[in-house]
Amino acid sequence: MNHDRLPPSDPDAITDAAAQWCLRLHADDCTDAERQAFAEWLAADPRHAEEYQAVGSIWDGAGQLPRARVVYNAPYRAPPLRYRLRRFVPAVACALLALPLAGWIGWEQGWLPNHYQHLSTGDQVQTAQLSDGSTVELNLNTELRYFNFKDQRRITLVEGEAFFKVSHDSEHPFIVQAAQGQTRVTGTQFNVWKYQDQVKVTLVEGSVLVSSAGNAGYRLGPGMQASYRLGDFEPTLAQSTDADNSLAWRTGKLVLDNLSLQQALPVINRYLDKPLRVADASTGKIRISGVYNTREVARLVATLPKVLPVYLTRSQDGGTVLNRIAPPPPRG
Repeated sequence: MNHDRLPPSDPDAITDAAAQWCLRLHADDCTDAERQAFAEWLAADPRHAEEYQAVGSIWDGAGQLPRARVVYNAPYRAPPLRYRLRRFVPAVACALLALPLAGWIGWEQGWLPNHYQHLSTGDQVQTAQLSDGSTVELNLNTELRYFNFKDQRRITLVEGEAFFKVSHDSEHPFIVQAAQGQTRVTGTQFNVWKYQDQVKVTLVEGSVLVSSAGNAGYRLGPGMQASYRLGDFEPTLAQSTDADNSLAWRTGKLVLDNLSLQQALPVINRYLDKPLRVADASTGKIRISGVYNTREVARLVATLPKVLPVYLTRSQDGGTVLNRIAPPPPRG
């Protein structure tokens, strides 16, 4: 959590910080060092105490909300409290009439979760267990958030890639949101890959319902894949011939099996600080194959001119561009 003093022009940040402090101080794993840091934050600015008191009154009004331990695996910046309160208005209104019932309303109506987890990785893969008993494996540079509501379990895949083994619960569906689409299951094993506005779902076991922005969804069977981009009306379905390749990251491998550069770059770029680009459509048609270490993808870029008819240049923003080497003219 960021304990720096906030500038006078950022009242929303003070509200966010007050809400996060309220969560931490009520968490079972809150440490003495965090309580000391809170005391320093409170004394740093009179606005901090005022905002924390306001947030505390909301917390007290929801005092009978079913609770589970709040797990923080990485820092999380909540949206401004005034936006979240719009969802809580019915609960707050009832609190004014019947305080003992107020906390239950948010849970019963599906507005408030009773458990939240935030998971993120850097240069190491990670396996974590969720509060419902499901497990998730996170690829490098991956971030996701888990919320347990009364009527559903919800994951937001912010970026990256994750493999899910979902604990079966037919009355409590498990939903993964990515790029305005979603994958809905009750208990199965599947992989979700997201890069910028592109998403690919690979099903290993069971069945899933995949929908993009504008459709009711398509059901996948084992070995099938669904792909979509932000704004697509419906996903593209395919019987996967490379399911093993799509899951190779779980053993630290990146497998490129006779892909065009245009197809390969989103997969490669997932592991780079700056995206690799092709200079033109002709360069994008060049095909590439190979097996690479996911932690050494940056080295792959430097070796491409040795294995493909390309040379590297720099774009104005400092990115790397692949350029096709023109074939020699025919003799005679």
